[in-house]
Amino acid sequence: MMHYFHRQVQLWGEETQLSLQSKRIAIIGSGGLGSSLAFALGASGIGEIHMIDFDTVSLHNIHRQIAFKSGDEGKFKAEVCAQLIESRCPYVKATAHICNFDEFTKKNIEVDLIIDGTDNLPSRGAINTYAIAKRVPWVYGSVEAFNGQVCFFEEASFTELFKITQKTPAGITAPIVMHIASLQANLALRYLAGLNVQKDKLYYLFFNDEGELVTQKFALPKSER
Repeated sequence: MMHYFHRQVQLWGEETQLSLQSKRIAIIGSGGLGSSLAFALGASGIGEIHMIDFDTVSLHNIHRQIAFKSGDEGKFKAEVCAQLIESRCPYVKATAHICNFDEFTKKNIEVDLIIDGTDNLPSRGAINTYAIAKRVPWVYGSVEAFNGQVCFFEEASFTELFKITQKTPAGITAPIVMHIASLQANLALRYLAGLNVQKDKLYYLFFNDEGELVTQKFALPKSER
């Protein structure tokens, strides 16, 4: 096993790598962000990864949802992602849950971290409410056009900071999806490995009119709960 994870072991040693085998995460959504997260975290040695999504692959998903290829149309996204994870890393157990987030919570599966791979504010509000009730941290990510947001939520509350609407997102480019998912995955992996993580700080990334990548950071207040 250590030969498989050789380059990670160089970063943090065998003990930390072994500790990841006891970690459990839930990735809510298996589309753009979720499939990129499956790629990024699925071969890292996390013991259990739960992929939650009720949707199936459509042709227009494939250009930005990197777990899928032509011919996957009609397949359940969560199942494709779970199969991909296990095919790339024999040391990780990936489970597909063909249901929405509310139905998943009723299964009472305990996890160490929840990662948002959804595409709408109501779903993120539901994740936030559940995470607060269970005292489990979660990693938020969103993308639209050429911009995105990332935050590791622990003591701040998403629903106290964002207005929950049914807003339809604008178009999305494939690279920004992968970029935001990569940032989420780095936060998640650092946290699970016991490394320092900036919590309750919102990162807003966007390309300005000159094509420069700009990153803004906002410290979030603790929840009033």
